[in-house]
Amino acid sequence: MHIVVVGLSHRTAPVEVREKLSIPDQSITESLKALKAFSDVLEVSILSTCNRLEIYALVKDKNTGISSIKEFISEYSGIIFEDLNPHLFCFRQEEAVLHLMKVSAGLDSLVLGEGQILSQVKKMMRLGQENQSTGPILNRLLTQSVSTGKKVRSETNLGTGAVSISSAAVELAQLKIGQEKGFDTLVSLESENVLVVGAGRMSRLLITHLKSKGCHKLILLNRNIDRALNLAQDFPDLEIVCKGLNELEENISVSSLVFTSTASEEPIIDLTKIKKINLSNRLKFIDIGVPRNISNDVKQHEFVESFDVDDLQEVVSRNQEFRQKIAREAESLVEEERIIFLEWWASLEAVPVINKLRSDLELIRKEELQKALSRMGPDFSARERKVVEALTKGIINKILHTPVTKLRSPQSREERQVSLKIVEKLFSLVEEDKNN
Repeated sequence: MHIVVVGLSHRTAPVEVREKLSIPDQSITESLKALKAFSDVLEVSILSTCNRLEIYALVKDKNTGISSIKEFISEYSGIIFEDLNPHLFCFRQEEAVLHLMKVSAGLDSLVLGEGQILSQVKKMMRLGQENQSTGPILNRLLTQSVSTGKKVRSETNLGTGAVSISSAAVELAQLKIGQEKGFDTLVSLESENVLVVGAGRMSRLLITHLKSKGCHKLILLNRNIDRALNLAQDFPDLEIVCKGLNELEENISVSSLVFTSTASEEPIIDLTKIKKINLSNRLKFIDIGVPRNISNDVKQHEFVESFDVDDLQEVVSRNQEFRQKIAREAESLVEEERIIFLEWWASLEAVPVINKLRSDLELIRKEELQKALSRMGPDFSARERKVVEALTKGIINKILHTPVTKLRSPQSREERQVSLKIVEKLFSLVEEDKNN
């Protein structure tokens, strides 16, 4: 068996490819069933975020297992394999384990040290368990990866002041507005007419950062207006006007800065809609939705600038230098956790031998106990029988304790193999080949 991960991220694929591979929560169950239908796939879980799609699996054969996962990704996205494959990465065993732990720790994020990815890994674990697509191996790996992410954030300063996708989007707006005025600095958003489309978790973070950057009023649009009203109540110091998504076009016309973060599968803003609006001033769109909420063709309009998640790199790079030093400290913690998991994984090799040894000794115990009890005659009470049986079980457990502990202890695979062969030979756990 092998642990593998197949996927793509902001490091390997542009947003126009990633948006075709975004798997929404309502499609996770169906996708996990499709993956489990492959005979090579024993356990599987899916991590789908705005910047990555990664499929972790325990497979019988690493090559056929990876091929099966790639086949699923190609079919789901509708992208032919030849066009998709250059964007995919594949990690096996040790590399796959290390990759997941780095992802959970925020070391592979667009925004180094971001906190949201940890909750997304937790959700991946929960969805795998709810859909019974994960088993003892992936559950152990996911649990340890989550604890690794927590450990990195508590024992290093990587998460201190770490920016998220939402805060990077706000900083990008500040930077672009500043550059328009001739400054290469982050300016206040106090004078901007801000529109936020969507009332989910990303929008909550957007509003939090907008407030900290000078914004004192904004319009919030959402398909479900009650959800927008509930979100607005959490910001009593901000003037937030909540409206339905059906009022999108008229509110764009009075805005100078528009942020979008909805779960829509298709763009909600395109050039056709923009042309219907009588724009007389510059308008900036910042789209952090994946799939994208704003069609790429809006850039053709003379008064429009449009940015998506891939454009966030400009502001992310300004903040990364100081985090890189902390990241090296975090990577050493991740490496320690990787070794712990791989040692546990290697110890599983001893389980069949341990189980066979235990079952053989248990059979001997029962046979010898029965002989002894039959000689004791009817005068031997039920209570005395229980005491003797407990005694024999205790002796077997004491005998097994040291060899079992030694076989499971951290050691090289070669050392464990030698020990297993000695135990198998001494206790005749493997049947002799009669042809020899």
